[in-house]
Amino acid sequence: MTALFARLLGGAFDALAPRVRALHLRDGVKRYRGEVEVERGRGWLAALCTRATRLPPAGRGPIEVEIVADATGERWTRHIGGHAMRSRLWGEDGLLCERLGLVTFGFALSARDGAIDWRVVRVRALGLPLSAHWFGAVAAREFDKDGRYRFDVQAALPLAGMLVRYRGWLDVD
Repeated sequence: MTALFARLLGGAFDALAPRVRALHLRDGVKRYRGEVEVERGRGWLAALCTRATRLPPAGRGPIEVEIVADATGERWTRHIGGHAMRSRLWGEDGLLCERLGLVTFGFALSARDGAIDWRVVRVRALGLPLSAHWFGAVAAREFDKDGRYRFDVQAALPLAGMLVRYRGWLDVD
């Protein structure tokens, strides 16, 4: 079985930083611990969007990420405080698809400077297609800095403004 991210990135996967590559090569059940800082947007529309995708509440502290990888894809559960953010990831049409609550994103992955950049190119909510242009400010980056696996995820929408930004690190050894 070839790991999901290795399949989607092809030869570029080999150029990733060692800890980024290691997190995405393991199959079975793996758990990683680290620290996270979560910022949340304000306003009723931002609250509605974050509820629909089950994004974490604002705060700073420990994070535990459980990744279950098998031949069909991966299931991620991010434990932040008392909140569990679950998502399902799989490959389809060369995209990394991630279902978060009521929304399914299609991300184009690219490798740059040893990191993985995620860019939204397709979105469905309750099975209905939405314009990917609305999601131009939704992105993620995985990278290695100071000997640690790091992540930076941000999401903003027109009219709603910032929904969430969470960033931090995980011990991946």
